[in-house]
Amino acid sequence: MNIYLSQLVKLSKIDNELDEFEPKINEIKSDLNKLQFEENEFVLSIKSSRDMKLDEELNNRKNELHILELNEKLKDISRKTGNVKTQREAKALALEEEISREQIVFANEEIIRIDKIIEHKEFEIEEIDEKLIELRKEIDKTLIDVNEKLSYLEIERTKIEVSKNELVEKIPQKIFEFYQKIKKWAKNTTVVPVKKQACYGCFLKIDNNNYAELIKGDDIRNCPHCGRILYLEPVTE
Repeated sequence: MNIYLSQLVKLSKIDNELDEFEPKINEIKSDLNKLQFEENEFVLSIKSSRDMKLDEELNNRKNELHILELNEKLKDISRKTGNVKTQREAKALALEEEISREQIVFANEEIIRIDKIIEHKEFEIEEIDEKLIELRKEIDKTLIDVNEKLSYLEIERTKIEVSKNELVEKIPQKIFEFYQKIKKWAKNTTVVPVKKQACYGCFLKIDNNNYAELIKGDDIRNCPHCGRILYLEPVTE
């Protein structure tokens, strides 16, 4: 095999090894990402419950102020009742008093109803807070484990990158640029073997002339169909 082709085959395999690190990193982080997503959901849920609790507290404050206003109104009606001169005025004040008392009853009932909602929201917040504390403990443990695994992976990747840099230094610049140009679109199938006279990048058959040149191994050959760099794997008995 042409020495430069041999180097490109080796470089391609190294690049493929490096490409495999990203999915490995994502896999290691997957459990942590799930826990962090769950944490975020808990935080949003607590915020939502607190906002709702605050809204209900404001509603109760409005009801309390309304009751104070109605009580003042009843006092005013009581004063006016002493100065009533006609039956019509008396009926109007009595109706006004009745409506005010009904509104006070309704406002008090609303306060009781809203207090139950507030109590439920407080319990809800407390319950989620407890879950969040436990979840964050689990996140801390998982984070330690993830960082250890990522550190190990980084050491392995650094070793491979050093090997790649050493290899690239031996490859002529023009050949390396040629390889990089194909790699932009071919990714991890930049350099592929030929098996049963077919390119293992596009899986189309190589014509006899190109296949004969490939067997000679004098030059770096491209697939006539897809342009990938081709090589023949050593044949064993």
